[in-house]
Amino acid sequence: MHAIDRNDFQLSVAPMMDWTDRHCRYFHRLLSPHARLYTEMVTSAALVRGRQLRLLEHSQQEHPVALQLGGSEPQELAVAARYGADAGYDEINLNVGCPSDRVQSGKFGACLMREPTLVGDCVKAMRDAVDVPVTVKCRIGVDEQDEYADLQRFTETMIAAGVEILVVHARKAWLQGLSPKENREIPPLDYERVYRLKREFPQLSIIINGGITTVEQVQAHLAQVDGVMLGRAAYHDPYLLALVESALYGEPLPERDDVLRHMQSYIEAELARGTSLKHISRHLLGLYQGEPGARGFRRMLSEGAHLPGAGWGLIEQAMAPRRVAA
Repeated sequence: MHAIDRNDFQLSVAPMMDWTDRHCRYFHRLLSPHARLYTEMVTSAALVRGRQLRLLEHSQQEHPVALQLGGSEPQELAVAARYGADAGYDEINLNVGCPSDRVQSGKFGACLMREPTLVGDCVKAMRDAVDVPVTVKCRIGVDEQDEYADLQRFTETMIAAGVEILVVHARKAWLQGLSPKENREIPPLDYERVYRLKREFPQLSIIINGGITTVEQVQAHLAQVDGVMLGRAAYHDPYLLALVESALYGEPLPERDDVLRHMQSYIEAELARGTSLKHISRHLLGLYQGEPGARGFRRMLSEGAHLPGAGWGLIEQAMAPRRVAA
């Protein structure tokens, strides 16, 4: 096992289904050289039984980048982790926090918090299979299993399995009665429970996730835990990544237009291999959030990116009136 540099986990962008694909990660890397990026969740069954190794595709510019796996069968997860490590991922993360019905039916995600011993077996099998760090992303509780003692036991089991990095979404998950979207919004945030976990398990690197939307909040959390994982805020207002990057690492703030222009060669290469512009441009829509002309930029891309022949020229057109408005 390679030694883990805990500083590598100070800032990260959460794995988000249908959002953090390879195009999104390439874009986010331009905004934040240091942030640790995560794939969407990939099921171990898709890799091992479905042989869908195309799901592991990523560019070298994305590093450091982690593969998030979903599954509950230790040996299958071990094989999937090996595929991920062989593909060049810097970390393998096990999803123990997703509350969707599809995930529950596959017996993985947040329902696994009820079975810490099984999760420990999965982690151990994965750690035995790869040299890169194996981490876990969980919730603070699930359904009626909502006492701090439950999270404490889960954490103790993870440490016994060799986990050194635990990412904790500071909300519990309701597996019945709430949609995945509602599970990201309705259960109240309990940051203090995550802070307490860090105080009681100082040897464990704790990364906090959930409802974090400003540079000031990031800095306040870092006074209590080892790292902050940004989710929806980083997606809908991606320039937040640049602001946090500047505050934490002293990086100069890039101009939004320059970030977009750095996407040109990537976009043109992707279009040449048959990728539709809409699959890339959808991740760019929030770049000018709160800036003059932002609405027109979003509208032009949203209305034009799906049309036949749409290419870099559309993005140039979308930028032009925004510059006039500024």
